[in-house]
Amino acid sequence: MPRLDQEQLDKLSESSFAFPNQRKEPLVDASHVRDAVARFDQVQGVSNTERDEAWRRIVAAAGKFDITLDETDWRQLFKRNGRPIPE
Repeated sequence: MPRLDQEQLDKLSESSFAFPNQRKEPLVDASHVRDAVARFDQVQGVSNTERDEAWRRIVAAAGKFDITLDETDWRQLFKRNGRPIPE
């Protein structure tokens, strides 16, 4: 699926996002799931509890779209990219 425009994003339910309260990182297809993983450590303004929940949604979406994740925990994404793990 190509990049979603604002109208398409607005039509998605909250459950279609890794971070539903902020409507960040849609998980509508394999490409978007991969993008959500790649950008996970760049999402700001969320708590670690929200990150835990988002990671669970990403893992579920990865399974749905037959994507193998190298990481078992979102904290590994921060370490891999040399970023401090938020407290």
